[in-house]
Amino acid sequence: MNIEKLYETLAGRPKFRLKQAKEAIFKDLIDDWAKATVLPLSLRQELNKECPLKINNEFFVSKAKDSTKALIRLEDGLKIESVLLRHNDNRNTVCVSSQVGCPLKCSFCATGKMGFKRNLEYFEIVEQVIFFARLLKKENKRVSNIVFMGMGEPFLNYDNVLRAIKIINAEDGLNIGARHISISTIGIIEGIKKLAKENLQINLAISLHAPNDKLRERIMPINKKYPIERVLQAVDDYMAKTKRKVMFEYLLIDNVNDTLECALELAKLMKKPLYFLNLISYNPTGVFTASPFKKIKEFKNILEKSGVNVAQRYRFGQDIDAACGQLAGKN
Repeated sequence: MNIEKLYETLAGRPKFRLKQAKEAIFKDLIDDWAKATVLPLSLRQELNKECPLKINNEFFVSKAKDSTKALIRLEDGLKIESVLLRHNDNRNTVCVSSQVGCPLKCSFCATGKMGFKRNLEYFEIVEQVIFFARLLKKENKRVSNIVFMGMGEPFLNYDNVLRAIKIINAEDGLNIGARHISISTIGIIEGIKKLAKENLQINLAISLHAPNDKLRERIMPINKKYPIERVLQAVDDYMAKTKRKVMFEYLLIDNVNDTLECALELAKLMKKPLYFLNLISYNPTGVFTASPFKKIKEFKNILEKSGVNVAQRYRFGQDIDAACGQLAGKN
């Protein structure tokens, strides 16, 4: 599927044809132009030839049926992953990838082991959302939230990510509210500064995962370039400009970053009113193991007693390798 080819194919035709075609893709969520009966037969045939709507995929559903992971094959044969998370309150969150692989080599991440192949085009990002939107439509449901927490670092593909977001958010696109879209970054300061200038009410999340530079550098080598103090300063500048909360993500890895000392150190960093900390139980990728429940509870209690705004995220899809990069790596 390549939305870019749609604009090329319809260039020179009346503008209302593009409007009809976009409605067929984003509202009707068709997977074959033959179903777009509002268009002339000859145009439908041309569109099926020039810009088919098929999305090449394999998908896997967890035993609990609360997560579905798609392995999507792109036009050049490379594969990316995207995950649908079904929440108890009827929200349906799609976790999308922004790159094929990742150059950052975080030691706990399966995607990092793949190395970096290339950035995704904006339409390859949108395609991931469309795939799950089609799936949910069969159940009379819709995608409610988007998180850029899949394969890759979104701010290293800034322009394509922002262009995709504008299509996902647009009324004539997928029409998902900006406040329901989140970008997660390891702390690419240039990207944080650029996002602060955008007129978009999307959410920013920082993958922190350690309370000090020494530990963070060990598990996230990019910390040498973007140390914690500089990242937090960029976040504070972002909040001053946007007046928006920022979420910090913290994977709890057994005997790595889940000690009492780590909790106390983290509490000192996270005390600002517009900081929100999300504790995440690690989905094992073969190198580390997840912190046991008792440790997570103790870690969270220390943070709460210190006055930190903290929550614990439910772990989805361990049985379908739902952690980013696990399936693509195996394939």
